[in-house]
Amino acid sequence: MTSCVLAIDLGKTGCRGSLRVGGKPTRCAEVAGAPGLANAGGVAAAEQAILAVVDRIAPATAFALSVGAAGAAAAPDAAALLAGRLAEHSGADAVAVASDAVTAHAGALGGSSGVVLAAGTGAVATAVDDRGRFTRVDGWGPLLGDEGSGGWIGLEGLRAALRSHDGRGPRTALVDAVGERYGIAVHELPNLLGRQDNPASTAARFAPAVAAAATTDETAAAIMTAAGHALGRSVLAAVEQSGLRPPVPCAITGGLVNLGAALLDPLDRAIDGVVDRRAPLGRPIDGAALLATDTATALEGLVIRVF
Repeated sequence: MTSCVLAIDLGKTGCRGSLRVGGKPTRCAEVAGAPGLANAGGVAAAEQAILAVVDRIAPATAFALSVGAAGAAAAPDAAALLAGRLAEHSGADAVAVASDAVTAHAGALGGSSGVVLAAGTGAVATAVDDRGRFTRVDGWGPLLGDEGSGGWIGLEGLRAALRSHDGRGPRTALVDAVGERYGIAVHELPNLLGRQDNPASTAARFAPAVAAAATTDETAAAIMTAAGHALGRSVLAAVEQSGLRPPVPCAITGGLVNLGAALLDPLDRAIDGVVDRRAPLGRPIDGAALLATDTATALEGLVIRVF
């Protein structure tokens, strides 16, 4: 296989690409993400985002394209369709498509056993045991799951702001934070979210405001604590279902790590004693690059390949 790899991390917020030659990054690009392969029109939106990155940084020589895509685990037929379209239109001589949860695991633990929590706009916990069996918890999207994710935190914060505005809930600084973050009044939120193709991404933009307010605002603090506990439950469920014996190697990846102690303290308390928390070896995009060339990892059965 060619040593030239274009790795893609396709999330609901952004689509990031990294061109690597001989394992070393040379060029990168980022465009808007896609709502997820399980959504109506998800394959077309994903293809559009990926090809926009390919157009910016693809080399003139042969290359392999490897994609970690949100929603691929929930919609494997859509993932296979995406792989076929990319093989036809991207110019790559080999295409690999996997769930972004799979590439996050590969990047964080380098293909070894353990649990990885990928927490960004969405949230999913994955486990791989010593025999390569894969367990997935949550990642069900903003309507049915993704509990504790950026989209979930953002929506809970926006709901709390509306409750405060109506007098149905306690006064909270999140009301003013809505204007600071979106430049609109609270009562305009339904119109804002209703116009979005990707409302979870729009709501996730409010998660940092909720985390910032948590130091002084009880309502925001309660949301962040609930988010940490929800993410902790996903990690614990992944450990239990996988049969891995504690302490289980565990890495946390994704943009929510940047929210800091308001989220991570309750999360760490929830999983203390069950996991051996360690820094991730790499990012999801590094996992996509690894899976492009390494067909012997424990995750191989979860990768769709088109040559």
